[in-house]
Amino acid sequence: MRIAVVGTGYVGLVTGTCFADSGNDVVCLDIDADRIEQLRRGEVPIYEPGLGELIQRNVAEDRLRFTTEYAEAVPEARCVFLAVGTPQADDGSADLSGLWSAVEMMAPHLSTDAIVVVKSTVPVGTNRRVAERLRKLTGREVPVASNPEFLKEGAAIEDFTKPDRVVVGCDDPDVGGVLHELYAPFLRTEHPLLVMDPESAEMTKYVANCLLATKISFINEVANLCERVGADVNHVRRGIGHDRRIGFAFLFPGVGYGGSCFPKDVRALISVAETHGMEPRILKAVDSVNETQKGILFEKLQRFFQGQLAGRRFAVWGLSFKPRTDDIREAPSLVLIDRLLGEGAVLHVHDPVAMDNVRRRYGDRLMYGATPYEALESADALAIVTEWNEFRNPDFDRMKRLMKQPVIFDGRNLFDPKKMEQLGFQYFGIGRQSGLKPR
Repeated sequence: MRIAVVGTGYVGLVTGTCFADSGNDVVCLDIDADRIEQLRRGEVPIYEPGLGELIQRNVAEDRLRFTTEYAEAVPEARCVFLAVGTPQADDGSADLSGLWSAVEMMAPHLSTDAIVVVKSTVPVGTNRRVAERLRKLTGREVPVASNPEFLKEGAAIEDFTKPDRVVVGCDDPDVGGVLHELYAPFLRTEHPLLVMDPESAEMTKYVANCLLATKISFINEVANLCERVGADVNHVRRGIGHDRRIGFAFLFPGVGYGGSCFPKDVRALISVAETHGMEPRILKAVDSVNETQKGILFEKLQRFFQGQLAGRRFAVWGLSFKPRTDDIREAPSLVLIDRLLGEGAVLHVHDPVAMDNVRRRYGDRLMYGATPYEALESADALAIVTEWNEFRNPDFDRMKRLMKQPVIFDGRNLFDPKKMEQLGFQYFGIGRQSGLKPR
């Protein structure tokens, strides 16, 4: 099948590449000429394990191409996927300016049998508005389907090629049939393609992310309560997770969620609810708890050092919002860094892949360790913000030799508190007993 994908960001690039790898003829389009030239040179502008190799193979086999021209990508496409960004606007709603620009630009080039597929995360009702706009621009009915993505950064290829489910929102059974044919190679393990109305498909995307965000904020609030009452949140998590109605997924306490999806989608659904005259109390609480939780490590450091942070040297391990990505959008590490810098602290940071993005933001205001141990030299304390696997089994003896004092503030509960005490560390996790009581 001939496919055009508009937008070569995270979603568009993964979508186009995976469709090409299943035998389709794919053209990925972006108005960013530098980005397209970079892709043509075989350079991948985002960090996603395995994506570079997949792009190179499909380009070499002439199934995947990149262009800035709608006239090149759209006319022969049976399906045109819209995967443009929908960032958060100042009022919390989704900014759809990129989507509407793409609709305007592609309309003159659509073939008579083309299906437009909205992959971008958009407010409920957007698909019907896209169909109405295309009707005015082309003078005919253009089928429009919603096909929300459920990709996790760091595991996107696995998620795309082995999905839990594929959601398609459309009113025409024939459109659903075409998309079922396209996704069939990825549904061989009996996972379903769910066809529903466009509004329900659009809502499904937001609700999925908001529910996962709710679980994270819930367990973080529980963790903070555990510290006050003398309980250990890890025991509590195990005690509830074995209940099949609850499960363990997204019940790991920490320093809050970040990234390009959860914060934006929670706020976007809040905006949708308020636009329709509803007060979204739970969603607002989820967002508020998360924003507070991003400051939890700073508060612990401030209490431990009795507010005397100026001139102290701190190591920070983990800068991306989660492991296996270089994405620092809404990352909890940025909140910690900003607050410590504001207090006059000296920071030596390390991350396996996100250093360049952080360097572009902070420049020489930070020191950058090529290894985790380099960042520890003469540190008054270590703050662990992201749970990269390489942080889980470090050389603790080496750490003690490098640090000015063996103090660890672990925002991801990587280590066992009793073991750390035996090794001679002062260790403070999230929701675990440490003697450092919250105010």
